[in-house]
Amino acid sequence: MLNENVRKVLKESLWDLATCAGNEPNVVPVAFKDVTEDGKLLVGDVFLETTLNNLQANDGRIAISAYNPQNLEGYQIKGRAEYVTEGEVVNAFKAMVEEMFHGAATAKGALIITPEKVIVTTPGGENKKEL
Repeated sequence: MLNENVRKVLKESLWDLATCAGNEPNVVPVAFKDVTEDGKLLVGDVFLETTLNNLQANDGRIAISAYNPQNLEGYQIKGRAEYVTEGEVVNAFKAMVEEMFHGAATAKGALIITPEKVIVTTPGGENKKEL
């Protein structure tokens, strides 16, 4: 589902995560993220309280937007998120966050997102095309 172009943009760009609950949308930028070999999206939880509450209220539904600011190549990924608080993924994010913030913050867990749709957001003829 995630072709080479989508993976490249996801790996090299910041992401915005969008969730909604009770008719109140929420969007947050994330920097602690990764893409697995099997196409799952990983996000470290440092300050995701509202996001986590929305996911719990909305059956894990989430959208991610990522784009290259130089050429505007971008994608929206819609899927479902699972929250984990232990394991290799969480340990990796804890190490990253603690190093960046010199121990003043840590990752409390991680989202494992399974993509269900990938939509082109790049301006032009492919815009809104589902991959």
